[in-house]
Amino acid sequence: MNPLRIAVIGTGALGRHHARILSGLPAVSLVGVADPNPVNGQAVADNARTTWYADYRQLPEHLDAAVVAVPTSAHLEVAGDLLCRGVPVLVEKPIALDLAQAHELAHLANQHQTLLQVGHVERFNPAWQAAAPLIAAPRFIRSERYSPYAFRSTDISVIHDVMIHDIDLVLSLVQSPLRHVDAFGVCILGGLTDCVQARLVFANGCVADLSANRVSPTTRRTMQAWSSAGCVTIDFASREVTQYAPSDLLKFGPSPLERARQPDANLDQLKADIFGAYIRVEQPEIPTRDALTEELRAFVDCVRTGTSPLVGEHQAVESMRVAELITQRMAEHSRGEQTSGPLSPRDNWEHRRLAG
Repeated sequence: MNPLRIAVIGTGALGRHHARILSGLPAVSLVGVADPNPVNGQAVADNARTTWYADYRQLPEHLDAAVVAVPTSAHLEVAGDLLCRGVPVLVEKPIALDLAQAHELAHLANQHQTLLQVGHVERFNPAWQAAAPLIAAPRFIRSERYSPYAFRSTDISVIHDVMIHDIDLVLSLVQSPLRHVDAFGVCILGGLTDCVQARLVFANGCVADLSANRVSPTTRRTMQAWSSAGCVTIDFASREVTQYAPSDLLKFGPSPLERARQPDANLDQLKADIFGAYIRVEQPEIPTRDALTEELRAFVDCVRTGTSPLVGEHQAVESMRVAELITQRMAEHSRGEQTSGPLSPRDNWEHRRLAG
């Protein structure tokens, strides 16, 4: 089996890692990296043992696939050009600069029947993959995604830069039409919004509170999901998952409150028994796989087999639609307008259409 001829376009914070990983995959021949910056481009090419090109249009012909890691404002131009040429593309998240451009990229992928995968890398985080099967019919979700300012992705707000990860994860869990959105945000360093708090309310009653801050003194990437089966907590950074679930003793035996009412109750022992005897605490073993490597392996497999990616254009467009609603509600909030009402008929129709 011949290796796939793949190129990486963009050698910035993420592109250089794409090139490094692809250069080591046995099923891949990294035929070049493209970036207008000669210093970054040549350094990444040398490290990946390939050729640097100043313009992606100078890359060798007959590419089997390409990874697009250019600034978001250039996604439509670069990824769109490749899709029109029939080249399968992995484009970094968010899929595009705004919802209109996201729809256009999705249209090009469908029109030319060409694979489009979007780099929502947290789907490949081994902690998420261990936790997701444990979360059935969530009723409440809380996510927090904080990081120090990285001086990258300055062409997009924190919603599309950081919160988009959790939007995608929440939508994959809830699988219900979105009914209400409220949001508040602030700009800290100038330019676009750096800190956002959003609440999503779904038709099935699930509520999701999403918090994102890219001007934080500390790094935090966590999620809690509550359901009738208990609570699952995920630390995406440390890759730790903890499941809290009622034990058989709590479900079928006398409750700890009933025991506490007994004249001879040992309250200290009951307190010690809450976690363990009444509430099971389990921490599944998490593999040490690298999420970006797994994402690229999945992309290579999709290109070879023609299978649909875990996050394709449809899922990415839906996340962008929610991101745009959050942006709108945030702007309304800053103007003192009412933001907690239901979505408009058009928004509800659009969600149902995309959700299928």
